[in-house]
Amino acid sequence: MTDLALILLAGIGAGMINAVVGSGTLITFPALITMGYPPITANVSNNLGLVPGAVSGTWGYRAELRGQGQLALRLAPFSFVGAIVGAILLLLLSAETFERVVPVLIALAIVLVIVQPRLQKLLARKRRGDDLPFRISRGQWVALMAGALFAGVYGGYFGAAQGIILIGIIASLLPESLQRANAMKNLLSGIVNAVAGVVFCVIAWDQIDWVVVVLIAVGSTIGGFLGAHYGRRLPPWALRSAIVVVGTIAIVRLTLA
Repeated sequence: MTDLALILLAGIGAGMINAVVGSGTLITFPALITMGYPPITANVSNNLGLVPGAVSGTWGYRAELRGQGQLALRLAPFSFVGAIVGAILLLLLSAETFERVVPVLIALAIVLVIVQPRLQKLLARKRRGDDLPFRISRGQWVALMAGALFAGVYGGYFGAAQGIILIGIIASLLPESLQRANAMKNLLSGIVNAVAGVVFCVIAWDQIDWVVVVLIAVGSTIGGFLGAHYGRRLPPWALRSAIVVVGTIAIVRLTLA
């Protein structure tokens, strides 16, 4: 019962962090690893469980999504395809390969979480210094689509800090506020999780722990609403500190396993 309660709480935390910052997987995945779940089972079950949280987080940011329909229609297909590629790579590559790669991906995610405030300041300074009318060039569209594809592959394979990658790409290439970039991030990362989840259900049904899925789904749904409505009031350093701590624990746990 203690483990079940901890998984539920981890789901709530991940839902809140995904809605506000991204990288909520660095809460749930290490928690499952620490409890003894195999890495592939933990990753697949976690991915499915976070889908409802992505939906609730996107709904909570629906006001910031207004006027971004064209952008969503252009980028969503690349997130869709990337998610399929990433999920298939996860299932085709050996479990040993995943266990070797994941610590590196978690370390990358931790670095992205740490440098995100500096990135936000740089992007905000760029916006203030740009007084000219902004027009999206063909090259920018190509970069946006390539970025969505890359983030989709990454998210389908593992997913931690997928949202931070998307925010960085969108906010650096478009004249959008970080809140609107975050809203688009919630939508696209939700698509990636949902599509990868379908692939896992079709190909890897036997590796899904449905108790974990349900607990994380319930928790992430609650956390998504809380993050969208109240999470912005939490001190960002507290969220980042939690992510760095649990991510480091996961790296140690996987490295020593």
